[in-house]
Amino acid sequence: MAKSLSKLWLGGLKRLIAAQTKQTRESLKRSAARPARPVAKPPAKVRVAKPRDLPRAGARESRVRPRAAAWAGGDWTRSFHSAPVAPGRLVNHLSYGLYVPSGRSLEGMPLVVMLHGCKQSIDEFAEGTRMNLLADRFGFAVVYPEQSKHVHAHRCWHWYDAGEQAGGAEARAVASLVDSLVATYRLDGERIYVAGLSAGAGLASLLALQYPDRFAAVALHSGPAMGEARSGITAMDVMRRGTRQQPVTLVDAAVDVDAYPGMPALIIHGDSDHVVAPENAEQLAVQFARLNGVLDASGAQRVGEVREERKAGVVTRDYLKGGRRVVRLCRVQGLGHAWSGGDDAVPFHSSKGPDACALMWEFFRYQRRTADAAPARAPLQTAAARQA
Repeated sequence: MAKSLSKLWLGGLKRLIAAQTKQTRESLKRSAARPARPVAKPPAKVRVAKPRDLPRAGARESRVRPRAAAWAGGDWTRSFHSAPVAPGRLVNHLSYGLYVPSGRSLEGMPLVVMLHGCKQSIDEFAEGTRMNLLADRFGFAVVYPEQSKHVHAHRCWHWYDAGEQAGGAEARAVASLVDSLVATYRLDGERIYVAGLSAGAGLASLLALQYPDRFAAVALHSGPAMGEARSGITAMDVMRRGTRQQPVTLVDAAVDVDAYPGMPALIIHGDSDHVVAPENAEQLAVQFARLNGVLDASGAQRVGEVREERKAGVVTRDYLKGGRRVVRLCRVQGLGHAWSGGDDAVPFHSSKGPDACALMWEFFRYQRRTADAAPARAPLQTAAARQA
């Protein structure tokens, strides 16, 4: 009896091994049949920037070159910024990556702040967007602040809570990091731009509201509308279908619009986004049109003009003031919750649609924040309390 059971067991094991071997062979055949994916080649000669022009590695810095900078020719430095201490927070060190094109002086260079979304690291965000390659071409620095897993398990920014223990502290940390980089490397303080994806776009909006004197323009990709969410639950509701209140009313409650210095904004969103509903993009466009003085308190057009065109699967709407484009909305047909024109191999990025990085820089390069622009901000909680 024992001998028969042994034979049965051995026979079953042989069949299992044979099935796995067959499956492996078939997988290898399919892989061989696929066309080889072209791999970008690094430049034959890469000029190395002079040591005095590059961030010097200290005790907390790392010069390890990740995939994010694999084919870019500049310098990638990981470091920590000691952010202002926030009440009730144990973590006040903001991790970040700084990318600087090679062969260029940092003095007078523009800076683009890139805020990642949930479940992303800064290496993945840099790799998926390919913003560093654009920095090489046009000569600007890029900084990637990184949310700590100790603050949020999925690295989400608390964009919906402007309190000093949540999103307000995160926005202040990013603003402090920008100030530190500008002072240390003598970057052009009038050409600082901030861009974000999803939750990163939410934090970028909060920065635009609370620190308009720091940034010359903002770019929001797949981001939520501003002003209504106060908790994780209400944030999910806004993401699913936009705000329940009028977008203009929410902006007026958040800041003194008459004293606000304006904030040029580029908004990019996929029409097939099932994580953050496209209605959010429409509401963001209205909110920034209000912040730039194009719309009045009722949401009616006060000055300027609005132009719209459809081309190559993208609906573009421009809000112009004095002949200058201050808000641009791009709705990308067929794009889900992913960075337009990005790397398909990286989660939350898609090759579908126009290159979002190129769109952003084309928008940013014509914007400049003059030194006399005074801040006009008020915490969102205070505004809500005024309404109550």
